[in-house]
Amino acid sequence: MRAYGLLLSFALIFALILVAAISLDCGSSTHLMGLICSSAPTVTNNGEPQSVTVCPAVADAKDYPDGEVAFVLIGTFSSPPSPALPTSVMWGACQQNAPTTGVTVNSAGVAQCASGASGTYTVWATGGPILCNVVGPCGGCGPTANAQLTCP
Repeated sequence: MRAYGLLLSFALIFALILVAAISLDCGSSTHLMGLICSSAPTVTNNGEPQSVTVCPAVADAKDYPDGEVAFVLIGTFSSPPSPALPTSVMWGACQQNAPTTGVTVNSAGVAQCASGASGTYTVWATGGPILCNVVGPCGGCGPTANAQLTCP
């Protein structure tokens, strides 16, 4: 009976520590993003996502080989699989809500700073089967998410 009480005490202490950790972390807006980005899905969904997240949310080009930062867009869908990678993604970059030539992003989501570019840029992505005639400097036409890229 004494061993059972000891085991119950350890379980209670573990539960309290777990609740405290979750309570401290859940207040941050990056909690869910951190969970999604740390285990990025490999499956795709050809539907229109309800929401999207760009991972990583913040990157510094100097920390990546050749300054090339591979971003990925993860969507949350109303039907499985979810989360998943949208089958169609439009990528771009802007700075202070204006078009820029300081950063280029290819169709695979790989961003690179132009020679001489410095400062913080917004890398954006829109996902889903969206037909769009007008795209603003920082995205648009459906669920859009942003990430920050710092150029040296």
